[in-house]
Formats: sequence, structure tokens, C-alpha cells
Amino acid sequence: MDTPAHTIRPLTAETWDAFAGLVERHHGIFGGCWCIWFHPDCAERGQGYEGNRALKRRLVEAGEAHAALVMVGDEAVAWAEYGTPEELPSIHHRKQYLAEAELLPDYRVTCIFVDKRYRRQGLAKVALAGAVDLIAAAGGGVVEGYPHEIGEKRMNNSFVYNGTRTMYEEAGFEFVRAKGLRNTVMRRTVRSAVG
Repeated sequence: MDTPAHTIRPLTAETWDAFAGLVERHHGIFGGCWCIWFHPDCAERGQGYEGNRALKRRLVEAGEAHAALVMVGDEAVAWAEYGTPEELPSIHHRKQYLAEAELLPDYRVTCIFVDKRYRRQGLAKVALAGAVDLIAAAGGGVVEGYPHEIGEKRMNNSFVYNGTRTMYEEAGFEFVRAKGLRNTVMRRTVRSAVG
């Protein structure tokens, strides 16, 4: 299947409108979360569609929310959210993760989403590669992702919010351990692309 011509842009105040357009076309993503679930707990989190939107925008404008946006023209059609553990502490199965962790990564990838009009074209892989490239441009480091183990039964997209183990393996990540029932911890060291 042909993949549309695309570019990768970081989520910033300048690309906010493109990101917001993607989220709005999908009714706020997963019930209006605006991809804020992984950010730190605060009084504003979980305040519904408009509250979550305002919080995400404020985090982006403050440089406290990062994502690789896959752009087709001026339209964002996919993203991969990434950040430091301090920016994105609220991972699923956190208690188990912390009890078994031998180290904390420099960055983690927590959510990958593709516009429904562009699915099954490899754009989740493109978004993940874009996040890795942006991390390299920021100095690199140890990067973790928490993709899902997919069995024979098809899973709903909302359960595969961070891609699959196979996709991460193809991107150079190695399996570290299981996390929860069908989640994994995958890790890769990303070399710095800075001078």
C-alpha cells in the first residue's frame, strides 16, 4: 500500500493547530483525553474535553509536552507522544514497573495515534521513527516504549494505544520484560544527533 508523502514536525505552539485538528477530528481521542493521561496528576487533569484540551495546550506552550507529528501537507495525520519520565510519569502498571525497574529511561514513548483515514499505511511506524529522531536531535539517551503483545484475537485500537511489540522490535527496540497482562517494556539506546 502506498504511504502518503509526509514530513515529521515536533509538537510546539507553532504546530498546535495541526495537532488540535487531528484530535478534534477524533472527538478528543479515547473519550476526550487529549493525550494528557500520561502527564503528572494535577487538579486540571480529567476535567472533560475542554479542560483536557486547555491543559494540553498549556503543557505544549510551556515546552512540557512533546510529540512527533506526521504531517501530510499542513495536516497532522499521526503522532507519537514522548517525553522524560518526569513529564510522563503516569504509565499503566506503574507500581509493577517501578518495583521491577533496574533503571529509569531518559525518555519514554507513551502514545501513538493515527488518523482513521490513514490507518494501515505504516504511519504508526513513521510516528515512532519520528519520535526517535527528535530524541536524537535533543541529545539522545535510553528510550523506552510500552507496546502491547498481540495475540490471535484482534484488539480494539484503544487498547493498542502504543503500538505492538513487533513494531518496536522492527524499530530497533529490545524486549526487557512484561508489564501487566499484555504490555511490555521495550528499550533502545538512541545516539545523539547533536554535533
